[in-house]
Amino acid sequence: MLFDSHMRALLEASVALVNALTDGQARGRPYLAPEGAERVEAVRAALSTGADLGLGEADHLAGTARVLRTVFEAAAADRLDDAAPALNALLRASGARPQLDRAPGQPWQVHFHGADDSYAVGWSAGCATGLAMALGGDYAGRLGVCAAPRCDRVYVDTSRNAGRQFCSTACQNRVKAAVFRARRAGDDA
Repeated sequence: MLFDSHMRALLEASVALVNALTDGQARGRPYLAPEGAERVEAVRAALSTGADLGLGEADHLAGTARVLRTVFEAAAADRLDDAAPALNALLRASGARPQLDRAPGQPWQVHFHGADDSYAVGWSAGCATGLAMALGGDYAGRLGVCAAPRCDRVYVDTSRNAGRQFCSTACQNRVKAAVFRARRAGDDA
């Protein structure tokens, strides 16, 4: 699967924000998204940044993550007619706009900025645009929700054969172990 490094970073950030900032189930256990100062730290961890981030920005990104979750869920269920309007609304709300940027010594890259270029709006615009590029291209089927019981964490399938079904190796191993135990119990009966 070919994504340039910036597009891959946006998709990974989308996954990290959704998985860190939305309630649900993770690896067989209930998951409650952090609030307050813990939410700020969760955003820093999800985006791998030490940026000076306030609670308002973390709350904004938590709202973005909830919208992105609906996009992942709809895409995973092959309901692109539901995913596209949610994503279009986020693109409009963030004022996503392309811009060529480059770091010193690096080639030019297309980045996506928000209308006001604040940290939270910029990430919202970038993540929405990254998912829009995947949905609008040949990669809509690469957005997934974990197939393991009691897990609803999301992922982007970057495998060659588009065969990924789980958010993590832990969930994959949990399912394989359960199948093995069930098969073994059936053999003993």
